[in-house]
Amino acid sequence: MKLWIKTLALVVTIAWSAPSAAWWWKKPSNYADTRYPVVLVHGMFGFDSIIGVDYWYGIAEDLRKNGADVYTTVVPALDSTIARGEALLPQVEAIAAVHGKVNLIGHSHGGPTARYISRVRPDLVASVTSVGSPHKGSPVADVIVESPASSLANTLGDALGGLIDLISGGGYDQSMQASLQSLSTQGSAEFNNFAPAGIPTSACGEGASSANGVRFYSWGGTGVVTNLLDPSDALLTITSAAFNFSANDGMVGRCSTHFGKIIRDNYFMNHLDEVNQALGLHSLFETDPKAVFKQHVNRLKNAGL
Repeated sequence: MKLWIKTLALVVTIAWSAPSAAWWWKKPSNYADTRYPVVLVHGMFGFDSIIGVDYWYGIAEDLRKNGADVYTTVVPALDSTIARGEALLPQVEAIAAVHGKVNLIGHSHGGPTARYISRVRPDLVASVTSVGSPHKGSPVADVIVESPASSLANTLGDALGGLIDLISGGGYDQSMQASLQSLSTQGSAEFNNFAPAGIPTSACGEGASSANGVRFYSWGGTGVVTNLLDPSDALLTITSAAFNFSANDGMVGRCSTHFGKIIRDNYFMNHLDEVNQALGLHSLFETDPKAVFKQHVNRLKNAGL
């Protein structure tokens, strides 16, 4: 047998016998392969996908590549927490009918929306994770609710919410007024009386990590201008003025994000970075948002969830 044939045979043998050497073929990762599926719940002005751009930009796809079973849900872009929760409930029921339970992850208003499900149907929920959610309200909502221009803001918000709903195919009525009221300090306090599980009793503490068999987690950011190429940073710079220099992500204060076990409350991310928007333009000096989600879903996996 010629030398080159022997050499080729040896290379092929080594490649097939040593997984580390099989560079042309890679087994699918099971890093994020949880027991129960991950169900993503969007926030205010949220959607599933618009003209090919996902609200959870690249996150669901990355989780699936790492073994997770992921569902993205659609609820009213603008409405009260309870109305959004009622819209989410049948979607969760359908998913849980197949898988038994779900791991809910909600961004912004999606966090309280997910909490509504764990309050009314804890039997369907393995865990609730909130990302940048205003559990104790947002000063931005307070300012708008109390502003003389609140009527105009509600009209413009309803129009934008209706457009988002039309393009994304949600089919829901919109109510900017109900949304802002739910996200205000007063509205959040009222909802917390209804669904207190996981909410800290102190101003900036940590809440219970579980209740009724449901695990609770949260994380949030304290960045505002994180990428000069991202035009949305300019808007968040304006809204961050409502916080009087206290730590915030442009929409939600640091302590307001606290819910259940706090993974971290000071990522250098703004409110949109937390879901890898806009178009993935986050800070180059902070963990990739997709990696934060992937690490957390691995955390759920290791917890048997």
